[in-house]
Formats: sequence, structure tokens, C-alpha cells
Amino acid sequence: MTTPHQQLADTKRWVIKIGSALLTRIGEGLDHERIKWLSGEIAYLRNQGKEIVLVTSGSVAAGMQQLGWSKRPHAIHLLQAAASVGQMNLIQAYASECRLHGILTSQILLTHSDLSDRSRHLNARSTLNSLLDLGVLPVVNENDTIATDEIRFGDNDTLAAMTANLIEADVLVILTDQDGLFDSDPRVNPDARMIAASAASNPALDAMASDSKGQLGRGGMATKLLASRRAAQSGAATVILSGKHPENLRFLAAGQGVGTLLWPDNQTLTARQQWLVGHLKPKGQIILDDGAVDVIRQQGRSVLPVGVKHVEGKYQRGDLVICLDMNGKEVARGLVNYNTDETLKIMGHASREIESLLGYIDEPELIHRDNLVVTG
Repeated sequence: MTTPHQQLADTKRWVIKIGSALLTRIGEGLDHERIKWLSGEIAYLRNQGKEIVLVTSGSVAAGMQQLGWSKRPHAIHLLQAAASVGQMNLIQAYASECRLHGILTSQILLTHSDLSDRSRHLNARSTLNSLLDLGVLPVVNENDTIATDEIRFGDNDTLAAMTANLIEADVLVILTDQDGLFDSDPRVNPDARMIAASAASNPALDAMASDSKGQLGRGGMATKLLASRRAAQSGAATVILSGKHPENLRFLAAGQGVGTLLWPDNQTLTARQQWLVGHLKPKGQIILDDGAVDVIRQQGRSVLPVGVKHVEGKYQRGDLVICLDMNGKEVARGLVNYNTDETLKIMGHASREIESLLGYIDEPELIHRDNLVVTG
């Protein structure tokens, strides 16, 4: 019987994410030796028949070094300036090293709004798939130069998972400065034990993941765990792997048990469901009574106004809202047919009363089942 790690040997499409902790040195800028190593490993994997998309951090850190800054700024305009300066150096470093292996690279810069807009989402997917078909290595980074708090991914672990969803990757590899996910912080506890493999949805993992952040990066193990669960929505396995061991990627491609493997164990969502749940930012919350929760979970029915008990947030028709049960647990997410004020007027009422309450009726459902994804 093959192990979960051994099954990775037969996978084809990989998204590899590398973070600032590996790519940069405090006060020294980009670690060009690390970029040289990674480019060589990508060449090796491609020769083994793997299709690779690289998601990279490092633009802000590289820009900080070039600007002579020793500490990461907090002001968004300064972060954008550093990213603008550093991105030039970062992508040039990858292009130069990959060219030595005969690999043509492309730059893909994304913001959250690029993937939340359905048309741009589809365009991004089409472009990435076309680049892979052409044998090009896409190098993806967040567009920090124009991203704001409202449209940024927050960390490149999230961006990598969304990229895995976008191209329906088989594997998401998150390269980090740790060997994998441990049951406690190995930097504090010398007896910490590494988790070799687990289902991504395993709730016991939450207590193990640290949300600590480095001086140059934004994400800790908690973001990597969340990324694994997001990647699992499209059926991708996630491996949290040390990028300091020179042959780890080769070992992983050979099916050897390196890193922490988090396999998908939930129902795979359709491409549209992935976009709806994973790429749109919720604008409000709707609390449902027990009866409404039961028909949604058990029968996959629409959300009707009669089952709504409470409304939070300000949203418009077509926005994404989170549906919660009476205990505050998430049940589903969906696109709402009525705005906040309209919902407040019709909640608790039967659908046949909508027209008399509002003076018009768009849909009998608050959220139609075709625009609803059960999440809990």
C-alpha cells in the first residue's frame, strides 16, 4: 500500500511558494544563492514532467535593502514604494537564473480584486494555463505596488492557495525555514514533534500552528494551515517543506516522506464554487434559525427570508454574505439577492410577502442554492 507521500510522485501540476524568510537576508536584500538553487530545482522538476507555477515573496524586502531601510515600514505608501523598487530586482534574478536552464519566465502580478472579479478571474486562469501549455514558468507575486488593505491577499500563502485553485493544481508546496508543521514551536520546544501527514481539515492542527511573524514576512504556520484548507477545495494536497535542505524538492517528487503533507479530505468544489467561497470577500453576515440550517445542510436548499433571525453588515445585491447558525458557527456562503435594508424588512417573512413588504420582488429566495456553498 502506497503512503500519501508516495502518491505525490505521480502528480503533475505543482504550485511552489517561497517566502521572504528564505529569499532574503535582513540588511542584505535578496539571497541570490537561494534563487539560483530554486531555479535549478524547478528545472529538475520540469525535466521530471512536472508543470510548475512559482509564487514568490521578496519584492518589499528587496526594495527595503535597495532603499537602505533596516525595518519594514507600516505605511502602505512606503510598502508600495519598496515593492515597486524591489520587484524589478526580484523578477530579473529569477529570469537570469532560469535562463541558464533554458527556462523562459513570465511575471504575473495579482491583487485580490483581480480574482474576485469573475471576468478577470477567468482571464487570469486562461493566461496561466496558456503559459504552462507553452512551457513557460509563470512567476506570481502580489501586486504590492497598487494593493491596499482592502484588496490585498494578506500573505503569499493565501495567494499561493488561490493560484492552486485557479489552475486546479495537484500539489501546493510551501517552502519555509522549518522542516514542516510541528505539534509545538520547535524554536521554543526542543522536544517538538513534526507532523508527517494529516488531513488538512483536522481540527487538532489549529492548536499546533503558530501565527508568529518574522521581521520581513507576514505569514506564520497558521496562514499555511489555512492555505492548505483553501487549496483542498480544488483537490490539491499541500506540503509544508523546508527550503533549506538542497534536495527536499527532489525527495518530494520521488515520493519520499519529507515535510508535512496535508491531504484534501473534503468534497471538491466546482470552479465557480471555489471562486465564490475563496476569492470573494464577505460583506455581511446572516444568522439563520435551526430549521433553515437543517434544510441547507441536509437538502442543499436555498436561503429564504423566513429563516433569517438577524443581519449584520452593510451589503448590496450580489455581494457575498456568510450564513451562521444560532451559535455563530459558519454554515454557508452565498451571493445575496437583497441588500441589507431590504433583508431587514423581509426577514422572518414568507417569500410570498416580499412584494407587499418592499413594493417589488426580484427573487423569492434571499440566496438561491445555485449561488450558495455549504462550508460547515
